[in-house]
Formats: sequence, structure tokens, C-alpha cells
Amino acid sequence: MPARGEAPRRDAQEVETIEATAEPKSPASTEHLMEAICDPDNIEAALDAVVRNKGAPGIDGITVKQLPDILKARWPEIEDQLLQGRYQPQPVRRVRIPKPDGGTRNLGIPTVIDRVIQQAILLRLQPLWDPTFSEHSYGFRPGRSAHQAVAQAQAYIIEGYRFVVDIDLAKFFDRVNHDRLMAAVAARVTDRRLLRLIRNYLTAGVLDNGLFEDSREGIPQGGPLSPLLSNLVLDELDCELKRRGHRFVRYADDCNIYVRSEKAGRRVMESLTRFIERRLKLQINAEKSAVARPWHLTFLSFTVRNEPEFRRCIADKAIIRFKHRVRELTRRHRGITLERMIRELVSYLRGWAGYFGFSQWRELQSLDSWIRRRIRCVVWVQWKTRGRRYHELRRLGVPGPAASEAVFSPKGPWRMSFTNAMHRAFTNARFKRLGLLPMEKLVDA
Repeated sequence: MPARGEAPRRDAQEVETIEATAEPKSPASTEHLMEAICDPDNIEAALDAVVRNKGAPGIDGITVKQLPDILKARWPEIEDQLLQGRYQPQPVRRVRIPKPDGGTRNLGIPTVIDRVIQQAILLRLQPLWDPTFSEHSYGFRPGRSAHQAVAQAQAYIIEGYRFVVDIDLAKFFDRVNHDRLMAAVAARVTDRRLLRLIRNYLTAGVLDNGLFEDSREGIPQGGPLSPLLSNLVLDELDCELKRRGHRFVRYADDCNIYVRSEKAGRRVMESLTRFIERRLKLQINAEKSAVARPWHLTFLSFTVRNEPEFRRCIADKAIIRFKHRVRELTRRHRGITLERMIRELVSYLRGWAGYFGFSQWRELQSLDSWIRRRIRCVVWVQWKTRGRRYHELRRLGVPGPAASEAVFSPKGPWRMSFTNAMHRAFTNARFKRLGLLPMEKLVDA
């Protein structure tokens, strides 16, 4: 019998049966995939997707706006090179973007023409590969979402698996082994032209501030094909976790395994670290990986409350990042009109609430109140003088005595934003007329 919290052990015969009945990795013929990739309808769909996604130009400077005309003129030559297996992608342009928790993430921006070709490959390969991926994998897959991953993680906790093995892969996209990845691709694709093309994309190199760097390992983040290839790399981890009988959720390179005891969690962490580093040739970030209670960890910017219902809520770090961004958008001395400030703020709030409205706690309502107070504070500062403040308060319906008391108050702007006079001047109904609805209603609007 397995120890409490351990995955049930399977004997050799059972493992062989599972492997023998697994779905085929390549369910359809892949000998002539390049012709299917170059099909006019497929290329048109790929072009539409690249134009729709916008994005910055690559090293050749061609923009998405210029793409349709340039691709039309150059496509006969490009198609011939693809069908002959001679197409050579251009290096990607390195862009560094800040991470929410500090540091930077390297992105590799392909040229827009290479993005179209990668998208065309994706449109043909994803329908073949995705059905063979694990049901526990949620990232970058059609019909699957981060919300589904969070809900499944919460379900495991409610079932009684209340220790989490949180595995953080160190610089995953930068350290993928090309030979192992291409072996996995070759197990699913027989068209040698496509295998050569994918290898060329992996080894095309990087242009960083005018300096060329070879690409000996890694998958450049930024191209349409990268998410599919990353899921293929980590599918081996999914298969191993399933073989061991673990309850787990993976979203891209963020993987959590749920067990019943801390002892079992540490045993799982030790054995999986060996598997990932020796078999997958990847590296575990020991500082960011942990075995802990789920309410002490975050998953996709959510966590659960330590209560009988284990309701999901927004992680503290996500709230901190949110408030920092709102403060930037509502700086007191931005020098823009209140109407413009609210338009910019609403654009951010709608997207943020669309994701974090999945919380089962009451954060949105309290944040709405905090935002309204921020706006009242900005308005008080923008009015500047006592005379202007008195005039505006009276214009907005505040009685004379209350307006006089407010303008002669020694309180600072933040404390004034909470006074009765400012609440009467800027009611929730007035904010609604200005376009600032509660976040829950912004999502529905």
C-alpha cells in the first residue's frame, strides 16, 4: 500500500498496458505536410492571424501593415523554397520585457513573414498534436484556459490534497535541448522538409543590439510556434506524472502536483527534480520551487483561502501590481483631463477584471471603492486653489457650509478624498456618467 499522500505504485505489467493503449502520437499521415502548410487557404488564415495579433517588426523592419502587399509579391519565391526544403528563416530580434516580480524576460521577435510561416505550421500541426496532449495541460491549447487550470487545482485541494509541490523550471524557454525536441517532433512528423524547417527556426539565431548570437538551445519566446513546441517538450513530464498516478495541473512551464502530506511532497519533489534534470535536460529553480500549503502559494496569480470551502481569491502580489498600475494611471500631476484619465483607466480595468473576476472573494468591490477614492484625490489636487475648489464643489451640488468646511480643512489630498463633501460631489452615479462602472459591470458591458 502506498504511504499517505503518495501516488499509488504501478507494477511493470500495468505500466506496459498503459503504454500499449496510449493514443498514437501521429494520428494522421504527415508525409506531405508542407503542401498542406502552403495551401492558399491555410496561408490566408495564417496571414489574417498575424495581422490580427499586430506586434512589432522583426530585424527587417517590415511592419504588420506592410505585410499583406510584401507577402503577395514574395510568396511565389518563398513557397518554392518551402516546398523544396530550402527556406532559411531570419534571426529573431531580441526584446527584453520586465517581469512582474523583477528581472527581465527575453523575447525573440521573428520577422512578420516568418510569423506567417510559423502560424501556417501551427494551423496544421496543432489539430494533429493537441488531442494527444495530457488532459492536465491547460496552457496555449484551444478550448482550455488559465481559469480551468485554477479551478482544477482548487478541486484537488477540496478533495483533500492539501500540500502542493510547486515546480519552477529555471529559464525554461532558454534551455530547451534542441536534439530532444527534434526527436519528439520527428516521432510525430515524417515530412523531412518540415523537420528541417523547424530545426532552422530553432537555430536561426538572435540579433541583440546589432550583435548576432547563435542559438544552440532554447525556444525563442515570441513566435506563434513556440507555445506548441513548449507543450511538446513538457508532454514527456505530463506522461511521467500520469504514469506515477499523480494529481497535477500544468499551465505552460508552471506545474503544480497535489499530495496529501508534506513528507509525500518532499519525496515527489526529489524524484521529479532528478527526472527533469537528467531525463529532460532542464533545470529546477530551487529558490522558487517549494512544497507548501496551497494558501501559502500562488498559481496563475490566484490562491485559495484557508477555510473549509477553500474559496479561490486573488494573490497578494497580483493586488500589489494592480494598485501600482492604477497609481500610475491616476497620478495627481499627469496634466490630462479627468475624462481622458478615466478612459485610460477603464481600458485597463476591463481586461484586469475579465481575468481576476474569476475570484470567489470580494476583492473587486473593495478595489472599486479604492479607485473612486483615488479619482477624488486627483480631482482635489487638480482644482488647486481654495476658490476653484469651493466653486466646483458648489457646482456639483455640495451645500455652501460643507463646501466651506472642506476648502478650509488642513487635511491633505488623500484624507480629503474621503470627506463627505467629495463623496457628495462625486457620487457613484456621477462616476457612472463619466464611464467608470464597477469592475464586475465593466466585464459585462
